[in-house]
Amino acid sequence: MIGDPLKKVLPVGKLPLEHLRSLLQRLPKHDARLLIGPQVGEDAAVIDAGDRYLVVATDPITLATDHVGRYAVHVNANDVAVLGARPLWFFLVMLLPEKRTTPELAETIMADVQTTCEELGVALCGGHTEITQGLDRPILVGQMLGEVASNHLVRKSRTAIGDLILLIRGVAIEGTAILAREKSDRLRARVDAGLLARAARFLIEPGISVVGAALAAAEAGEAVHAMHDPTEGGLTTGLFELVAPAGLGLRVLRDRIPVFPETDAICNVLALDPLKLIASGALLITVAPDKADLVLTAIQATGVAVAVIGEVRPSSEGITIMTHGTVEPLTPATRDEIARAFDGL
Repeated sequence: MIGDPLKKVLPVGKLPLEHLRSLLQRLPKHDARLLIGPQVGEDAAVIDAGDRYLVVATDPITLATDHVGRYAVHVNANDVAVLGARPLWFFLVMLLPEKRTTPELAETIMADVQTTCEELGVALCGGHTEITQGLDRPILVGQMLGEVASNHLVRKSRTAIGDLILLIRGVAIEGTAILAREKSDRLRARVDAGLLARAARFLIEPGISVVGAALAAAEAGEAVHAMHDPTEGGLTTGLFELVAPAGLGLRVLRDRIPVFPETDAICNVLALDPLKLIASGALLITVAPDKADLVLTAIQATGVAVAVIGEVRPSSEGITIMTHGTVEPLTPATRDEIARAFDGL
């Protein structure tokens, strides 16, 4: 039977927040050793392993076709590192397209995974590979495990009113790299060739790993209250996820948010909002205001740029953005801008 045409069909991308929240609320109570379980704003689970905490994250790569192996390792490692844990063990599910998979394709992806794991000091432990019916491109699903001492876990629930919000690097590295590679034919006529070439290399330089910066910030101790890497839905969705576990609001200043010139140029051509474009490579951090300089110095020592873009506010003030002196509500992306670009909108 054909589905009811009156039923709402959800668009490509993450489940809308209200639907996700509803699904998660139906789950049974957590095991006592599950310290952080499934909830809006958390991208990894934390399990009490006795003398340390085990941190586990899983994420797929569904949009990119170039360097999917590198993407898969980094996005999962980032989700572990933002909790203050060091990524250590990686598992990979590799689903390859029927009628298009060659031995060279599988070898290239696996070499990409192995090289990236070696760069991060992560062991590739296992997984699953298959050629899958119905796929038109490779789909990778990664799972990263790491560990952290119990007194060094960074929990979003510690976020407090008055905390400063830091953003490392800027937006939107991942989205810019994907668009430059996958939409090059459309962009080439309207974007400077040198700029487009730089954007296509964003996966490598500046890169999408935030592991080094996150661990450096975590070593600053209790000054860091929360960390979150904005991914699908971009910076705007990432900001919602940053404060959701603590139930607080925030205000960011638009003119303090670093947007890469390459991102700005590509988004202008494609009529996309850079703040709602998939943003792996950025990192949001909330810090106690009196210890912000300590954290800023620790991050800058890793060679990564960092900016103060706003502060945490009471929940009654909501989540807002100030642009040229005007304060407006900041709404999360209903779908990532990159999905609109691939739809041809």
